[in-house]
Amino acid sequence: MSSSTDSLPPALAKIVQRFQRASDQKRRYEQLIWYAQKLPALPEADKIPENKVPGCVSQVYVTATLEDGKVKYQGDSDSQLTKGLVGLLIEGLNGLSPTEIVQLAPDFIQETGLNVSLTPSRANGFYNIFKTMQKKALECKLDP
Repeated sequence: MSSSTDSLPPALAKIVQRFQRASDQKRRYEQLIWYAQKLPALPEADKIPENKVPGCVSQVYVTATLEDGKVKYQGDSDSQLTKGLVGLLIEGLNGLSPTEIVQLAPDFIQETGLNVSLTPSRANGFYNIFKTMQKKALECKLDP
């Protein structure tokens, strides 16, 4: 059985499968909280307008650096659930090349089932965080 996760980077595919196995909304939320708790603290100095994710109700910050041709993200949010979304994306995208990140379609967001569990504004925020991470990856690529 081939699934659409086959085309995803391994770490992201694993995350999508983990959420697909979570049978209900409560389990998905618990997983997001777990990702939020795993996320290392973002230095206050990085909480600047250039790192703020636009279009999010919560305060969300994402930074990206290029190390040996691979993108390394850091992020934070003032909301636990949103911070979990940031953590999930960081775990799924860290260590990929800017090209791999920029070429990734946001379809995996639907595959997690989170778009159904999240409020419309939070689901939209999830998409905005992903788009910001792609933009930052592109900036890494253009400005090594």
